[in-house]
Amino acid sequence: MSAFHFLRPWWLLCIPAAVVLMWIWRQYTDTRQQWADVIAPHLLDHLMIGGTGTRRWRPIHSTAVALAMGGILAAGPTWEREPPPFTEDNAPMVVALDLSRTMDALDVPPTRLERAKQKVRDLALLRAGSRTGLVVYAGTAHLVLPPAEDPELLDILLAALDTTLMPVPGRNAEAALNMASHLLGKESAGGTILFITDGFEAQHVPAFADHHRRSRDQVLVLAVGTSEGGPLKTKSGRVALDSHGVPLRAYLDRGSFTRLSDEADVPVASVTVDESDVEWVQRRALHHLQVVNERTAEVRWKEFGYYGTFPLAILAALWFRRGWTVRWSAILILVSLWGMAEPAMAEPPGMFDRAYEKSTSFVMDLFLTRDQQGRRYFEREDYAAAAERFADPMWKGLAHYRNRDYASALAQFARLNTAEAYFLMGNCYARMKEYPTAVGAYDHALTLQGAFPEAKANRKLVAALIPKKPHDDQEGEADPNLDPDDITFDKKGQKGKAGQVPQLKIKPAQVAELWMRNLNVSPAEFLREKFRVQAEKTKRPPRGT
Repeated sequence: MSAFHFLRPWWLLCIPAAVVLMWIWRQYTDTRQQWADVIAPHLLDHLMIGGTGTRRWRPIHSTAVALAMGGILAAGPTWEREPPPFTEDNAPMVVALDLSRTMDALDVPPTRLERAKQKVRDLALLRAGSRTGLVVYAGTAHLVLPPAEDPELLDILLAALDTTLMPVPGRNAEAALNMASHLLGKESAGGTILFITDGFEAQHVPAFADHHRRSRDQVLVLAVGTSEGGPLKTKSGRVALDSHGVPLRAYLDRGSFTRLSDEADVPVASVTVDESDVEWVQRRALHHLQVVNERTAEVRWKEFGYYGTFPLAILAALWFRRGWTVRWSAILILVSLWGMAEPAMAEPPGMFDRAYEKSTSFVMDLFLTRDQQGRRYFEREDYAAAAERFADPMWKGLAHYRNRDYASALAQFARLNTAEAYFLMGNCYARMKEYPTAVGAYDHALTLQGAFPEAKANRKLVAALIPKKPHDDQEGEADPNLDPDDITFDKKGQKGKAGQVPQLKIKPAQVAELWMRNLNVSPAEFLREKFRVQAEKTKRPPRGT
């Protein structure tokens, strides 16, 4: 209990207030004190009756105890911290996947790259609901997918990845680190950058050490490969050979991982056959998120005052005992009448006025139905508040209409199938300057109710506002999409013969569909072209140099 404290200690002033209340009541009800100035003390003892009897529990006692107990509960007693909400659901991560040539080694079946891609899939499934992004790198770094909650899309892009997509050979882990840090910088929570690779260049280790000192995001590494190494695999599935016909081999660079762990304090683990490696990554990511939240977020304490509301409610029930008088009931009635008499008062800024508005709404909910409340606001011409209160669609629509919110009014009138509703829908369409639709609504109202002079008058007025179409004999610009009446062929001045030629009409949607059918670009080709363009932009010198 060393952490026990109150979140709002000022509420503890209710305890001395309860003591003062009891003292005032005793002074007010003490018979001896009332007659002390009138009767001599030696005679007053003989005139007192019942002064030594047993004291009964009175309403003032319940009031004082409830006041003191309510003050303690409202002060917020606590002694336990509350963990930050949604910790396990919002741990962002960016995977930096090495696509250098050595990832095609066969020492980890089927290849290092395929095993690494499978680990990314397993990690995405384990982190279902969390945001995971993907960056690939060789001599240059490229974004494949920003942090998202879509493991299916990630799986499609992973299937298209291979080492031949990279436009520049090498292993530039520093570029991948910068890109991943930029992506996680947009996240609200502390994230994790996971490198899956078979080695690091020595010149990039200082960048990781600097990142560890400055960034809130952690870096983890999964090393894929074996010390014995293995031959490289070509895209056709054969073993890669050098110019002398000797198989090319790739080895795991354990020295680079040791240096990265020592100098940059980066945790390193090996890829395993089971899922223990991805579980290790997820545990590290969640732990890091919790540490960052505790470091940066406001400390949350769990309140235990709520548990005291039950005995407080039982204590309050004693006020309804037979023979007890609740003298403040008249004040409650006056407050209720005051709240119902002034429902349309504008809410000025301030804590008192907001409390007044909430109490007024609470009292009205106790005594009036939703439609009765809306009618009171409607009669006071507060149509916005009336529209919120009304439950009947006709009255709710009328309140929106008076408030000049014609779209909302139209949505309410459309729920009804009466002549009045269609008449009011016509008025809404007319206000929105949709005159032909308004005429149709008036016609429907007249169909349901023939004797409807208001609908007839409004229909005539709105119909006159519809623009007239030009006559056929007037000159105007022809529509280029119109079909020709006929087509005549004339050969070198000879009079041809008129005839009808069938025209093939293709709608724009059909043209788009035909274009999409002819477009056949695989994700791999798309990524290859994207990486190539990005690499060329990186090589291109800036203007003015």
